[in-house]
Amino acid sequence: MKFKNPMLVVTDMEKAKTFYKDVLGLRVIMDFGANVTLTGGVALQTKESWKDFIQKNDNEIRFNGNESELYFEEDNFDSFINKLNSFNYIEYVHHVYEHKWGQRVVRFYDLDKHIIEVGENMKVVCKRFLDSGLTVEEIAKRMDVPVKFVQAHTK
Repeated sequence: MKFKNPMLVVTDMEKAKTFYKDVLGLRVIMDFGANVTLTGGVALQTKESWKDFIQKNDNEIRFNGNESELYFEEDNFDSFINKLNSFNYIEYVHHVYEHKWGQRVVRFYDLDKHIIEVGENMKVVCKRFLDSGLTVEEIAKRMDVPVKFVQAHTK
């Protein structure tokens, strides 16, 4: 068995495709109308077709569950945040904060209230700490990771 990709149910396919293109830079690689695959392996399906697939009615399909997310990492986190802030329709789960291991993240909803997390690439976190003057050992302790992890990410 092989996992293929996550699929999100959307209420408006055209708006969803535009959101994922504009906000996250994903492109459509297959478009079958009610089913679309984006770069990165994210799939979208219309609510109407999904209802038929699972044989449920409108009130049995819920959005805004807050129990899962799509996770992305970004090398140029500050530029992404500036871009994200330029959209006036973004609804944040939370604004940028730094996890205890040093990775900066932001979480926001897509148009159908699916949570999107964008985190600073872990290699970039290691390099940011190295550039701040921390040693490899200090970085490993700060991030609670093995020294080998830091060494592999600071080459």
